[in-house]
Amino acid sequence: MKAVCWHGRNDIRVDNVDDPKILDPRDAIIRITASGICGSDLHLMAGAAPAMEAGDIIGHEPMGEVVEVGNAVSNLSVGDRVVVPFTISCGECFFCQSTLYSLCDQSNRNAEQAEKIMGHSPAGLFGYTHMLGGYAGGQAEYLRVPYADVGPIKVPDGLPDEQVVFLSDIFPTGYMAAENCEITPNDTVAVWGCGPVGQFAIQSAWMLGAKRVIAIDNVPERLEMARSVSKAEVIDYEKSDVYETLQEWTKGRGPDCCIDAVGAENHAAGNLQSVLDDAKTALHLGSDRPHVLNEIFKCCRKGGRVSVPGVYFSSVNLQWGTAMNKALQIRLGQTHMQRYLTPLMEKITDGEIDPSFVITHVEPLDNAPEAYKKFRDKEDGCIKVVLKP
Repeated sequence: MKAVCWHGRNDIRVDNVDDPKILDPRDAIIRITASGICGSDLHLMAGAAPAMEAGDIIGHEPMGEVVEVGNAVSNLSVGDRVVVPFTISCGECFFCQSTLYSLCDQSNRNAEQAEKIMGHSPAGLFGYTHMLGGYAGGQAEYLRVPYADVGPIKVPDGLPDEQVVFLSDIFPTGYMAAENCEITPNDTVAVWGCGPVGQFAIQSAWMLGAKRVIAIDNVPERLEMARSVSKAEVIDYEKSDVYETLQEWTKGRGPDCCIDAVGAENHAAGNLQSVLDDAKTALHLGSDRPHVLNEIFKCCRKGGRVSVPGVYFSSVNLQWGTAMNKALQIRLGQTHMQRYLTPLMEKITDGEIDPSFVITHVEPLDNAPEAYKKFRDKEDGCIKVVLKP
């Protein structure tokens, strides 16, 4: 089969690889019909993530048709259309039973490696470093899905791929980010980053009852989508001072809730700092850039809530004293995907949201290397790419 593979920093290729096979009675094989390129895939492309190996199949936003199931999988049948969440969760351990699915104790088959690098082991993830299990990803023609009796959700008849594929990651991720803010009806929510997760965080903040949503970015197309589609007020951080603007717009108090939908690949306002950060990434001297988090600590009101869905890998130089002395409440983590699949599918079927609004480019799998570059460089108005094998 064809698959999108990582071969080194800024080296993404489409290779011919072996088809996946059932390896465990709880496995299923999915024929992929759509798979997104995620902003966190750009971390892999940049060489920021540890424990990658040449030839690794990447991608963690897949959906498709079941073509084979293991004999322990009774909830799926051949021919079912399913969305596959990016977290691999056993459903049986303490954390899964506590609905903390991204912290599964069983699915990361390289847990010892993760513990050495990060000090702990989260769940295994599709297509995302050997530190997180080394599982083949979903930017391919076929995918083996471990614990298929726990992960995938069936797609109701009549819903096109484009409306449901983002249940694999970015819609639940944006929703959990907003939910972690514990939004109340009078709250002003500020979202840093107007990429796909940021867009879903904005829309989720509205669904959860926010009074006001403000979005921060510097890419014109993203800001326009946040303004015209997601109905947020917007700040272009290259044209306005974010802190001063937020102070003015909130009468000197600051936003009640702040969401970091940027993560490790954010850039400082100065070009020199951006160049230095990128050099550190290339030399594996440091990959995580805390500029947005530190700005959030400065901007959030005293006693406010901070939510961090953005991906970070290692230590960062945070202004922790600011956060502590402002009594900020901070919640963060990978999305507990299986907790959200059914309720968010219902929001789609009920017409409360059509997640396809975020798609700007649909490309064949063979075009993946060019699509990655276009996405990374924000060319041609590219906000979200869906690959079609």
